[in-house]
Amino acid sequence: MSLTFSPYLSLPESDIAMEPLLGKNIGELQDICIRFGLKPFAASQMADWLYRKRVRSVEEMTNLPKAARAGLSRSYVVGRTGYVDMISSVDGTRKYLFPFGPGVEAVMIPDKDRSTLCVSSQKGCRMGCRFCMTGRGGWHGNLTPAEILSQFMEVDEAAELTNAVFMGMGEPLDNWDSVRRVIDILTAPWGFGWSPKRITLSTIGVTSDPHTGGSPLRRFMDECSCHLAVSLHNPFPEERAELMPMEKPFPIEKTLSLIREYDFTGQRRVSFEYIMFAGINDDKRHADALARMLRGLECRVNLIRFHRIPDSPLAPSPMPVIGQFKDRLNAAGVLTTLRASRGEDILAACGMLSGRKKEQ
Repeated sequence: MSLTFSPYLSLPESDIAMEPLLGKNIGELQDICIRFGLKPFAASQMADWLYRKRVRSVEEMTNLPKAARAGLSRSYVVGRTGYVDMISSVDGTRKYLFPFGPGVEAVMIPDKDRSTLCVSSQKGCRMGCRFCMTGRGGWHGNLTPAEILSQFMEVDEAAELTNAVFMGMGEPLDNWDSVRRVIDILTAPWGFGWSPKRITLSTIGVTSDPHTGGSPLRRFMDECSCHLAVSLHNPFPEERAELMPMEKPFPIEKTLSLIREYDFTGQRRVSFEYIMFAGINDDKRHADALARMLRGLECRVNLIRFHRIPDSPLAPSPMPVIGQFKDRLNAAGVLTTLRASRGEDILAACGMLSGRKKEQ
């Protein structure tokens, strides 16, 4: 089908900002098409170039008229940003460094027939968890949709990705508007065309937003159908607050109360992440309290061996202790597994991302 193009009306250069097209949804692309004299259906062609063919420049969108491409190029860029460094683990995990803020990392985890990308949503993090290196570097702003999507499109394994977990740097629900836009593009038929079941979002449980008065966690539950993973790590609120200061504004009991309003008996899943710290959260008392806390909820607990980080007094629980903890939870009716550690030798494992190159 040929396109009908009306001559582009030039705007003063001072009125034109070079915006990324990457991250635009189909409605926004239609508005851009109309602005540049293209028929609205050209938006589908632009989306195909952006999210399927994955071009790097407007000029490569060859089924758009040449004059339209020239006009678009004066106002827009595609907006992809490549990585600046990559390091490989002995187990096949690969960590990519992107030049956003002081540095943002994404991790590709191969596992049999799956290739999972661990995606970052912020430049740093302001949640302040004691066991996580990301928060130590401070918070330097949110990632834009284009910056998040660049992680999906620029890793060497981009064409092979089967799953994504928003478990990298940052708290996804602290940047929900951008993360939701990315999820919409990942799951839209005009975008990546992924099933929502290929995506998991991990959160400490951000149940309120002081700026809007709304609940980012409730918005996530209502606005998409991706899987949910909650960072729990201790069933006792006072002890959890010692590990996770955000327990105070976002109590785990409030998070669980909200989660219990939703149905997880179908395809959508909820899991709880539980890092095991020696002498802190790994005894029978904690296992029994965790079982009580999750009773009646269709869920899974993922136990994670703590990965030591510099200048931290925290230590990993011995493997026999982790095994006993897992068995006690399973015996109590809580499905519990031990997550395999990946990429520890390149500082790519859980809690180790910092946005800095590993010293060789």
